[in-house]
Amino acid sequence: MDAFFASAEQAAKPSLRGKAVVVGGLGPRGVVATASYEARVFGVHSAMPMAQARRLAPNAAYLVPRFTLYREVSEQVMGLLGALSPLVEPLSLDEAFVDLEAGEAAWDEASARLAGAKLRADIRAVTGLTGSVGLAASKMLAKIASEQAKPDGLVVIEPGTERALLGPMSVRTLPGVGPATGDHLRRAGITTVDEIAEAGEDELVRLVGKAHGHALYAMALAHDERPVVAERETKSVSVEDTYDVDIHDRMRVGLEVQRLADRCVRRLRDAGLSGRTIVLKVRRYDFSTLTRSETLRGPTDDPGVVREAAARLLEAVDTTGGVRLLGVGVSGLADYTQEDLFAQAQAQAQAEAEAAAGESAVLEHPDEEGAEEVAAVQAPPAERRWPAGHDVRHAEYGHGWVQGSGLGRVTVRFETPYSEPGRVRTFRTDDVALELADPLPLVREAVCDRRGG
Repeated sequence: MDAFFASAEQAAKPSLRGKAVVVGGLGPRGVVATASYEARVFGVHSAMPMAQARRLAPNAAYLVPRFTLYREVSEQVMGLLGALSPLVEPLSLDEAFVDLEAGEAAWDEASARLAGAKLRADIRAVTGLTGSVGLAASKMLAKIASEQAKPDGLVVIEPGTERALLGPMSVRTLPGVGPATGDHLRRAGITTVDEIAEAGEDELVRLVGKAHGHALYAMALAHDERPVVAERETKSVSVEDTYDVDIHDRMRVGLEVQRLADRCVRRLRDAGLSGRTIVLKVRRYDFSTLTRSETLRGPTDDPGVVREAAARLLEAVDTTGGVRLLGVGVSGLADYTQEDLFAQAQAQAQAEAEAAAGESAVLEHPDEEGAEEVAAVQAPPAERRWPAGHDVRHAEYGHGWVQGSGLGRVTVRFETPYSEPGRVRTFRTDDVALELADPLPLVREAVCDRRGG
């Protein structure tokens, strides 16, 4: 998919179509998740610090990610891929490998081109977004072809042309060659794929180690025998938050860990999983990162059990000086639970929940690391958060999205994916007529399908 998050936001917001859009964490430590092609003209790119992006493109729209929408669109696209072949290997929400031969969707270059062209048309019809397709005889080459096809294109690497195509490309083109490896090879006088092949396997092993050297040499010769794997085994489920300002208060740290534990359990249950090992991650003020874990007697998806284990792990961590990041994860996954081992924790969790009834509210908004839910405990209506770009509904004006908020005010543009650019209005943040809402589908047909009409 092309600039996926930003393109989805442009499709959802008529007033942003054709304009620079940057999606990511908006705090001081936020980073760019995706930039629209209009924003890339100014030099903005993914993984860039958000502060730098704002300096490069001060007039762009800066939005917090809406993963509920992105997952919905991703499922639609993956469904189209699944219709082509039983072998679909997702790499992320917006990218996947597909073995066309396994689905008999293609048997030669001509049929592959037709399948790719139809896929691009289907993606546009179903989602309103554009995707780029790379067709080749291996995963590595298909990935390279898809990058060459962007935006909104299709590129075929014909059999027999692979070596000539790869030769002049930068070593960074090859999978696994990041900045560090690229710099190491450059210092050895190797900057292109051809020069990797010329250096020979023995020299590469000497430079980067045995496993990496063998793999680099094979890729330089366009050899990639990796199959498309339809399902990847999930090894762990985790969530984490990075904080705009270091947290110094020990009680606040404890509350954050409890919230992370609850979010982690929700993800476990959504995946139909449970786990035995609870993991706590703490990044301190000096960027040192500590990881602590505790293995239970049996797998669980009980929020009380996970909260208790995470709290015990936190007791052994020195947070003096402040905390930048917290994370809670569960590993040792299974598709069953062993709840009878944890009856006491369950009873305690239920009692706590009953005591806190009516005192907590949950606001959905992703943080700068891409997590989707933050719990605001005992937050009065005036403290409601209004993430930029997120959906709202007003009792009188209908559906809109947050353009910005601050100083007790929230500014909303009222428009939908199917309307003309809408009007802007400003409200008090505690206006009872205004509430957060679910995203609307990007194409009107999806509304009809969902309602059964």
